[in-house]
Amino acid sequence: MIGRIAGVILHRAMDHVLIDVRGVGYIVHVSDRTAASLPPVGEACALYTELLVREDLLQLFGFSTLLEKEWHRLLTSVQGIGAKASMAILGTLGAEGVGRAIALGDWNAVRQAPGVGPKLAQRVVMELKDKAPGVMAMGGTLTVDVSQPEDVLEPVPRTRRPAAVSPTAAATADALSALVNLGYGQGEAAGAVAEAAGAEPDAPTPVLIRAALRLLAPKG
Repeated sequence: MIGRIAGVILHRAMDHVLIDVRGVGYIVHVSDRTAASLPPVGEACALYTELLVREDLLQLFGFSTLLEKEWHRLLTSVQGIGAKASMAILGTLGAEGVGRAIALGDWNAVRQAPGVGPKLAQRVVMELKDKAPGVMAMGGTLTVDVSQPEDVLEPVPRTRRPAAVSPTAAATADALSALVNLGYGQGEAAGAVAEAAGAEPDAPTPVLIRAALRLLAPKG
């Protein structure tokens, strides 16, 4: 299994990138969101990868974070969601947006992805809603190797490190953990944190906790 690719970008497109690793070129399929975040041709990059193996096909799919890769794994476990549909969903919502949409049961957000109809979006939410809290809680602990890729590259004038764990993912994970420790169920806590994070995407952990607690407070 090829779990990570680090090398120099030879070619970029909207849905894939060609990476040279010591003379071997790897075509790695990516979401348009990930593609937009990559450095220019001639610079170094690193992507976490998932290898799709079929009888007549081998394809590598690339992700800027392990959180994105984990959501891809879960999305493709849903009947009717192949790698292409998963990349479309991740490209439309991002890894954290996918977590929020599923935790809130917001299938309308999922259906915004190209090629994903309402029935398929509803199936994604229904099948993954119970798993969303666990993935959201992992968001702050899914570490990313931020070392330079010199171990697989000849020295290049400029290099870029893989993206570090998103502050938003870390804040969401910490807020969810705090609410669970306070006695709230994972499902209701995840929904409240997701709604709070959607209203204030860059909010730090304490702000998310207070906002989620207000959402969980008895009404009336």
